[in-house]
Amino acid sequence: MAAEVSQFEAFLQRWMDRQKEHLEELLAVQKHFHEMQEDVIRHLINRVLTHYGQYFEEKSKIAQQDIILVYSPPWFTTMEKGFYWLGGFKPGMAFDVVATSVPDFTETQKERLNHLKQVTKVKERGLNDDLAKLHESTGAPPLMEKIRSHGRLCINRSPNAADGLVPSSYKEKLEKMVQSADALRTNTALKIVHILTLPQIVAFLAGVAQFHIKVRSNGLEKDAHDKAAAPPAAPPAAPPAAPPAAPPAA
Repeated sequence: MAAEVSQFEAFLQRWMDRQKEHLEELLAVQKHFHEMQEDVIRHLINRVLTHYGQYFEEKSKIAQQDIILVYSPPWFTTMEKGFYWLGGFKPGMAFDVVATSVPDFTETQKERLNHLKQVTKVKERGLNDDLAKLHESTGAPPLMEKIRSHGRLCINRSPNAADGLVPSSYKEKLEKMVQSADALRTNTALKIVHILTLPQIVAFLAGVAQFHIKVRSNGLEKDAHDKAAAPPAAPPAAPPAAPPAAPPAA
């Protein structure tokens, strides 16, 4: 499993690099929107949405191999994990980005966005309830510690060391829940895009990219700082001294 973790970490780095390039293009479009052809703008929007689709596709592959890695991902920073919910950012966070990044809503847009937001909240609560029931049925505290242990073992590159820690029946149910959460994330974002005008879509996608990049950058910086400030690990205890040899018999 250590190889799969390394591969996804490498993919994520390439994916984030590409996201930064997309952000530069989106910001350039925002600045020169009225000078650009509509088909060029729409092509960029499609490329950005396809880019997110590639992330979900790669995440789905590793989820099929080991869903616990997606649920407790060793490739994300502590700050990123603070926003984590069932394998990714909470779908409702998209509305926060809309509120802070997108200007000039019509009354009809406001009504449609508010309705979509309420529907999304209801679906999030449903998944939260399902997750709580799953934890209750398996004994949440010890099981969650096993999940965290699984992630730590993968970080330490201990191949197969975590096998058998988490019941397969739990993994199967969790995989279905993460699939449902990913579908909610994707559908919510696409429905928001369908409500917005072309310049608003550009602003929304730029806001999403800025949020992702900022959280990851700050998270990497904080984790590096915390690691440097942590006290050095204590050296292993010396083995007990051997007892003195018995004197020779007289």
